[in-house]
Amino acid sequence: MSKTNPAADLNDAEFAELDELLATTPAPLQALDASMLDGYLCGVLVQPRLIEVEEWLPPIFDYDGGLLPDNTDPAWLARIRELVMRRHAALNRSLAEHGWIDPVLLDLEALDEIAAEEGAETGETDKPAQDPGVDAELDTMSPITRTLLPWVAGFQHAALTFPELSEMDDEGVMNAMARLYRHLPADTAEEKEVVAVLDREHPLKDLDAAIEDLIVNVADLYDLTTEHRYHVDTVRRETPKVGRNDPCPCGSGRKYKQCHGAN
Repeated sequence: MSKTNPAADLNDAEFAELDELLATTPAPLQALDASMLDGYLCGVLVQPRLIEVEEWLPPIFDYDGGLLPDNTDPAWLARIRELVMRRHAALNRSLAEHGWIDPVLLDLEALDEIAAEEGAETGETDKPAQDPGVDAELDTMSPITRTLLPWVAGFQHAALTFPELSEMDDEGVMNAMARLYRHLPADTAEEKEVVAVLDREHPLKDLDAAIEDLIVNVADLYDLTTEHRYHVDTVRRETPKVGRNDPCPCGSGRKYKQCHGAN
């Protein structure tokens, strides 16, 4: 029996499996879906520090920071971890080697077809009015925003969980993040003005252009933070290096190799 290459990206069936597994996260936790998870992983990868899996994995299971219960099925968790780590590695490799990613985005046509089929089966042709305010807000969004919003919301989840990126004093970082966040609902007058400026100066003619813009901004953030992420502090000696045949600095009169250098 062949084993899965741990370095291989997920195929379509594995993405669907991951989405279904996340959907069964124990209540009341609300895990990210596949599109949000993809944005979240990119938000983790462009941070100015390397974040270990044990730190970035738990937040995918609850948007509000809740933790999995102690009796969580270990096989379920292990499979999710395997799939998520493979996607994380594939995204990192693609950004580092190609400056490009293939983001996991919602298929609006497929979702509309599923909703229509479910409506036909139940005799309801309209969307369920579980939250009229949310439905009304979604209806006013452009297809571009409806498609990209979950992915960008996942990216923002990473930026809020790990605030180092947002706290960087770098104009390039701020500009790239603003161009990603234009696809989130603008609540304040300042946010609405930013979106208006971006729409004027960087218009997105269609969904393909918007996806390309998203990818470019993620790649820019990855490049802008790489130096910080892999920065290694130089260790400086407070005292001069002592040769093995030099007098021991302790003042014993013996050679260093016969004194403290013998330890």
